[in-house]
Amino acid sequence: MPSTEDIDTTGVSRYSIPDFKFLDGTTLTVEVAYRSFNPSAAKVVCIPTCYGGRINSTLNFTSGALKDYHVVVVAMLGNGESTSPSNTPEGQFPQLDYQDVVKSQYQLLTHHLAVKELEAVIGFSMGAQQAFYWACMYPDFMKVSIPICGSAKTSPHNWAFLEGPKSALLNSVDYADGTYRAKGVNPIRGLHAFGRAYCAWAMSAAWFREKIWQKELGFETVDKFMIAEWERSFESWDPEDLLVLARMWQAADIGVLRKDGDYTKALEDVKARVLVMPARTDQYFPPEDSEIEVKHLKYGELAVLETIWGHIGGGGANEADTEWMDGKIAAFLGLKQ
Repeated sequence: MPSTEDIDTTGVSRYSIPDFKFLDGTTLTVEVAYRSFNPSAAKVVCIPTCYGGRINSTLNFTSGALKDYHVVVVAMLGNGESTSPSNTPEGQFPQLDYQDVVKSQYQLLTHHLAVKELEAVIGFSMGAQQAFYWACMYPDFMKVSIPICGSAKTSPHNWAFLEGPKSALLNSVDYADGTYRAKGVNPIRGLHAFGRAYCAWAMSAAWFREKIWQKELGFETVDKFMIAEWERSFESWDPEDLLVLARMWQAADIGVLRKDGDYTKALEDVKARVLVMPARTDQYFPPEDSEIEVKHLKYGELAVLETIWGHIGGGGANEADTEWMDGKIAAFLGLKQ
């Protein structure tokens, strides 16, 4: 679930990149927000944020599998912490591409933090898609990619799901066809509609059938759960940040990194060892899609998270699933490389 709190800046630093050139040709000075954990450790792991995620709400495994690693959690461009539509003069921020996001992270790591090599890139959801792009864009810089509940290419079904919450926001009265800033309006109705349209997709049908919202989260009704955890959780987000990230998510396809556009061949080109961890009940990154992708990876391994928590099981929504993932990551990183 997205963070219900305002942005927590504890431990967060920023790195400025002058004249950063985006894929569409736009040039801006951008800031990349990040947090380093255990910076004195020799081995480095990068964890990019997910959709709806902030640096300090990102599952980082630093008390378990990654306790002996220098972990750098990076806010992807567009998430409101790094340079985004919300903190850029109106009309100047371009439509993002994953290539922009990963390139900015590479510059942070190499130019600012003087990282020579990554042990791994680990990411959940959109962070997982970044992990796939990382493996294709900088194959000699990283050893391991661990995408959790994500894909190398957004499926048509996933694309269609995102049209629902996007449309709820875009057609809200207070979004006002994108003129809300000029009118000095905070489009709360649109943000609430976005969260309500998103909610049912994030968990599984079994999760709702078993009334986990009541038994484990303490809400009397589904509606109260939706209001507290999904409508209000997006109140701290700027609509244009949500939209620019959703469009990037919809356009995800590592095939664009090849001249022939073939994403299966792009998977075959990956040099890194890859641990693909889908959730059994994920409605928009289903394990069947991951099974297909793993078949094209030279050094790929599939580990399916058996959970009724759906997509958010991979993001740290409950302790049991987090412990299982932590163990899988520790074992995979511990293999001789």
